[in-house]
Amino acid sequence: MPDLLTAAAQISQGKSSSVALVEGCLRQIKTHNPTLNAFGDVYDQQALAEAEICDRERQQGKLRGPLHGVPFGIKDLFATAGLRTTKGSLTALDNVPDSDAPIIARLKAAGAIIIGKTATTEFGWTGSSYSRVFGHGRNPWDPTLTSGGSSSGSAISVAARMVPAALGSDGGGSVRIPGAFCGIFALKASLGRIPTWPWSATEMLSHAGPMTRTVRDSALLFDLLSGPDARDHQALPAKTESWLARCDAPLPRLRVHYSPTLFNTPVDDRIAACVEQAVEHMAHALPVTLTAKALSWQSPFATFDTLWSGGRGVAYGAALQHQHHQLDPGFAALIERAQRIELADYLAAQKQRAAFAGQVHALFDEVDLLITPTLPVLPFAADRHVPEGQADGDSGVEWARWTPFTWPFNLSGNPAATVPCGFTPEGLPVGLQVIGRRYAEGEVLQFCAALEALMPWDQHQPKL
Repeated sequence: MPDLLTAAAQISQGKSSSVALVEGCLRQIKTHNPTLNAFGDVYDQQALAEAEICDRERQQGKLRGPLHGVPFGIKDLFATAGLRTTKGSLTALDNVPDSDAPIIARLKAAGAIIIGKTATTEFGWTGSSYSRVFGHGRNPWDPTLTSGGSSSGSAISVAARMVPAALGSDGGGSVRIPGAFCGIFALKASLGRIPTWPWSATEMLSHAGPMTRTVRDSALLFDLLSGPDARDHQALPAKTESWLARCDAPLPRLRVHYSPTLFNTPVDDRIAACVEQAVEHMAHALPVTLTAKALSWQSPFATFDTLWSGGRGVAYGAALQHQHHQLDPGFAALIERAQRIELADYLAAQKQRAAFAGQVHALFDEVDLLITPTLPVLPFAADRHVPEGQADGDSGVEWARWTPFTWPFNLSGNPAATVPCGFTPEGLPVGLQVIGRRYAEGEVLQFCAALEALMPWDQHQPKL
């Protein structure tokens, strides 16, 4: 299965066909989806028919755009006109939107084909891959383990070579968590870089974006999918440079700070060793000035819990007040807890968020990039929400206790990417997180492209 840029070039140059690529994807899905649970609905006949049209158009010298005839997986949270969007919930199995989300409309305008909807946890509420709609998402490197979530199916589908690329969303780590566990690249951009619609109950935390095998694939998709949309009042202005072109430019000297942990969180020794080795390699081979010291920030867990639980719990609690019995028990508990959050608590959390974000932004007065492990834990059993041994808690976001390096940058709004940086002795991929100053996604992508060239990972494939 070629990567995205290769697939697009082969089709546009007539070296391969869209039909051949779609057929290859469908074979991979048919073979591996029963085990891995990456896809819900798969549009095999529709995708093949669309591929045939794309091939005829190419033969006539007509290309729809840079993604002409390339199949994609779409996280089942995104609205797709005329195609069921379950949002991973038993309460929405018959939901068929009338309109496409902006990211879907732009993907289609670039020539892409939707081959199917990928699995997500219920309303994207948790970082695990637990799902009563799709079956628990399973890691291609070890199917007994979780893929991570909530963009579980998109990460699985890319890592298992079911599709060249997929779309995900990230409100607390939901592209970076499964990206790290499954060994692919994923960038959560600055808030509003890719417009989102319909409205999300946690719109001030939620981002849309691609999940890919390579950095350059991601950069191309950000070039195509970014820009304002009138339906998203937080959407950023159009960017002024090609991030794909920037990935191919020489890397300037950068000030990089490495923090081996955040908030005194213990990091699995196997992860720490892999990340340390990657950082040492980077420091010797790339033009960086490296500093290394754990940051002294205090954890904003309570702030995130209030904003996440309050936003999602109140909104969905009202909308689904007669369907709570159909919900994942963990999500139902989040809704119940949200009823106890007072307006004063929510406003205080907004103030605390601003204070934490100020600390993060102040760091980037002194450095260009911050590096951490993406996660402190390795994948755990696929039927669990949290790792074995994690103590019970009473928050609405117990998953955020084992993902303490991802969601803080949803609070601050900084771009943050996960880059594969090696493997544990057991053969599980490890992710390195690269965080940039606000709106500096181009810098993050360029640096990650240099890391990818230094430590190539795409030749490594799960032994399925």
